[in-house]
Amino acid sequence: MPFPIKTCVVCGEEFELRPGKPGFANRCPRCSEPEETDSDTEQHKDEIERRSESEMNAERRRTIRDMLYRKDS
Repeated sequence: MPFPIKTCVVCGEEFELRPGKPGFANRCPRCSEPEETDSDTEQHKDEIERRSESEMNAERRRTIRDMLYRKDS
């Protein structure tokens, strides 16, 4: 049984839609590859940025916990 032939919405190239294909079903494998992110900026955060992110995440967790477990009285 042949695989269906699809046309990529980004580049217009025809491709076979195979099971287990990574990415989107309407994009060819080349166009559905994830874009590379700048990992250097992620690794070189200074102490102030790490601390502020940590505080924001702690506040987020506390708020979500309060919303989930508050008693409706």
